[in-house]
Amino acid sequence: MKIDLTDTTSSKINKALVQGRRAIGTPAVGMVLTLVIVTDEENAYDALKAANEASREHPSRTLVVIKRVSRSPRDRAKARLDAEVRVGTAAGTGETVVLRLYGEVIDHAQSVVLPLLLPDAPVVVWWAANAPLDPANDPLGALAQRRVTDTYAAEHPVEELSARADAYTPGDTDLSWTRITPWRSMLAAALDQVECEVTSVEVEGEEFNPSVELLGMWLADRLSVPVKRSVSSGPGLTGVLMETNCGPIKLGRADGSLASLSIEGQPDRAVALKRRDTAELIAEELRRLDPDDTYASALRFGVERLSEQSGAEKSAEKAKPEADRPAAAKKSAASSAAKKAASK
Repeated sequence: MKIDLTDTTSSKINKALVQGRRAIGTPAVGMVLTLVIVTDEENAYDALKAANEASREHPSRTLVVIKRVSRSPRDRAKARLDAEVRVGTAAGTGETVVLRLYGEVIDHAQSVVLPLLLPDAPVVVWWAANAPLDPANDPLGALAQRRVTDTYAAEHPVEELSARADAYTPGDTDLSWTRITPWRSMLAAALDQVECEVTSVEVEGEEFNPSVELLGMWLADRLSVPVKRSVSSGPGLTGVLMETNCGPIKLGRADGSLASLSIEGQPDRAVALKRRDTAELIAEELRRLDPDDTYASALRFGVERLSEQSGAEKSAEKAKPEADRPAAAKKSAASSAAKKAASK
């Protein structure tokens, strides 16, 4: 059931929710949380679809906040709120309210959302697009126990990780971190199978992918070893190589679906490591509403420290004497010298 409200108020929206529940014969409220989605028109459909799928596991009241930019100065000065109330099959297993804000009310979205929150239930705010650099100090983020962003959707995702680290507040999380949960589980399980000491790590993935950086920071933070990042064509993360004193441990995924785990002295095995869609990521985040200390520790390790490690490795390679360089490098140097001698 859908109820459209034009130039409305939060009070009228609440009455429409009660009216809709009675019309479909379910007046009781059985939802466990309020999910606030902040997005734009371009991303609203995909975000709402993901939230509806996640509501099968977490029945919730979903409030979609869309800030509409008016064209003329007169329209920008006039405040207006339009709403679309969905209950029943049109809203998954919960309730959905799509809020479109116009004019001056755009700067006061928290005043519109606050009366619509479920009483005595946790609040999660998810920025599907245009997330603030400091979610906890955002007016909408201040209403929530959990604040979900996605640096992958940012214009400069890797640089934004540094800003997230500076502004981190317990309760912040990122879907780029959620994407590497299966990788972290698989790597931890692989290390549990051997009694070896990790000496270095190489993480391979797409360029400018924040999940690659976060996985590298997590490994560097937990193992206290140098971590090198390599660029591949993707999709996403494609491989992790851990050098140990017992031989290499390699987890590679070339097709975004099936991965191969290789441990020295053991047969190679295929493991399911498919790329998950947004609905699965949101469902995972809604399972726990307490602060993620592991994410905080990895984020605070810093992208800059990873870059410093990579820079130190390159400098060490350049500083190697002629005898220690690989044969290919020496052959290239000899070839260059021969060309210079021939040209004289």
